[in-house]
Amino acid sequence: MSQQKEIGCYILYSKKVNKYYIGVTQENLSERIDKHNNGFYGKKSYTIIDNNWTLYLFIPAANHQQALAIERKIKSMKSRKYIENLKKYPEMIEKIMKSK
Repeated sequence: MSQQKEIGCYILYSKKVNKYYIGVTQENLSERIDKHNNGFYGKKSYTIIDNNWTLYLFIPAANHQQALAIERKIKSMKSRKYIENLKKYPEMIEKIMKSK
């Protein structure tokens, strides 16, 4: 039996390479993370550099389009500090949600 699907933008963290990965999902989040850690997305995938990605932050979205808009906003900031502040200051997420 398949687990509940979740729509949203997720941020993974790899302690080994000290990097973040930002993506969107419309499936079960745990299964999605497992796919990243098991090389499901192939040798050209950014997440292939480690097999121990952990969930840093998940931002639920109303639909896939909103999740993509959140992902684009976070990626456009090109800032590690911005990603870390999203977790530290939840009001930043609220601001993103209101602008989408």
